[in-house]
Amino acid sequence: MVWGLVLVLLGACSGAEGADAGVKGRVTQKGLQYGQQFGLELALALLRKEQVPDLNGSYNLPLIGVVGYSVSRIRIQELQLSESSLSFSEGTGVRLVVSHARILLSGVWRVMALFVPDSGSFHVSVSGLSLSAELGVSRDDSGRPQVWSASCHSTIGRLDVKFHGGASWLYNLFTGALQEPLRHEVNKQLCLGLRKGVSDLERALKIMPVTAQLDPFAAFDYSLVSKPMIARDHGDMDLKGEFYGVGKHTESPFSPAPFLLPDEGDRMLLLGLSEFSANSAAFVYFTAGALRKKLTDSMIPKRSPIRLNTRSLGLFCPQLKRLYPGLPMELHLSARKQPLLTCRPGSLALALAGAAEAFVVLPNATLASAFLLHLDASLAGQLHLDSAKAGGSVALSSFSMSMVRSQVGSVQVKVLEKLLKLALRLVVLPMANKKLREGFPLPSIYNLSLADPHVTVKQGFVLVATDVQYKA
Repeated sequence: MVWGLVLVLLGACSGAEGADAGVKGRVTQKGLQYGQQFGLELALALLRKEQVPDLNGSYNLPLIGVVGYSVSRIRIQELQLSESSLSFSEGTGVRLVVSHARILLSGVWRVMALFVPDSGSFHVSVSGLSLSAELGVSRDDSGRPQVWSASCHSTIGRLDVKFHGGASWLYNLFTGALQEPLRHEVNKQLCLGLRKGVSDLERALKIMPVTAQLDPFAAFDYSLVSKPMIARDHGDMDLKGEFYGVGKHTESPFSPAPFLLPDEGDRMLLLGLSEFSANSAAFVYFTAGALRKKLTDSMIPKRSPIRLNTRSLGLFCPQLKRLYPGLPMELHLSARKQPLLTCRPGSLALALAGAAEAFVVLPNATLASAFLLHLDASLAGQLHLDSAKAGGSVALSSFSMSMVRSQVGSVQVKVLEKLLKLALRLVVLPMANKKLREGFPLPSIYNLSLADPHVTVKQGFVLVATDVQYKA
């Protein structure tokens, strides 16, 4: 259980020295200690509900002879692991050390002695339990995490047994003879149980998905691209972090540039999101033809003085309203090439290259092309993040417009450009920023949420430094 929760923390991230990584992450020692805290709390809660496998066997007791026994319905009543630590094992994985632990078990016993059956209940107190175990972490050929039990050693200081019911008064006389064989058996089961848990985790990881379809157009590849790098005080993982098209995997023109995560050990988790990941997403939506939008007059704010009809746009193109008097129009917007995001220290820059083709809606509902314009814009953006949502803000850096063709004579492009730039700054961007300020909810992964996250834009990537909080 503890190993699984450690892998949740490590799997929430991606790392520092692998090749072709679009997303990098790091779990620090502070994060590992928190994982130990909530992991052990959850493990204790689950163990108290879990039934330990039945034990069967026999012992040769003085005066009585061979006693066959069966121990069932074993449950953990108390488990104290106050002296425990979880740390990174450099080059391997993570190490769990438990010292002076105490366990109180209860259950039902049945014996067959001198051909006479008997039964009752019992309590077993195990004290002075110590355990040292190491979990190795790697990567398989499919990009999934791979784990194994690298080592396990355990010892038990004292084991006391108390029988109740039946002829317990008699068996309690011989608990001293039972202590050593039972202590040996329980000690053997500790590492066997831990290795079984690691094997179960390994089988689950083998079928863990490493891609996710987001919508009809795009899917996301978050497979590991290299073996996790485990240092003395942190653990790193590198993920592919690439978007690709659903149904047809067109090779992206981008490749991830190397970047390193800074040393910020005062936070539990560092997450680096490269501009490569964002640009691979833009490429997918562009090639799928998803970056298109049709505007009609009903979509224009009512307070706008410029309407989508030949009378209004005829102010910039006199021949338009003479050829098509009093008719509605549509504006078809599309990307000429994919948007391009650039991460610069302190700011995000987004370059947009689009086309706007104006159509007149004829009385028979067919469309007549009026003119085609090329639009080029660049935006500067900021990201904001809190424990529940992600948001930001954008500002217009530049905007230009050029004529490609016109079927309705000359168009006053420069005048139209100034009006659109003014509309972008006074209407469109304020509306967008209002929505960005409201933010978008962040998903809760494995009941983990961010706590006091801090976002910094670095050269080539966005760094999120955060603590995490677990809610059962």
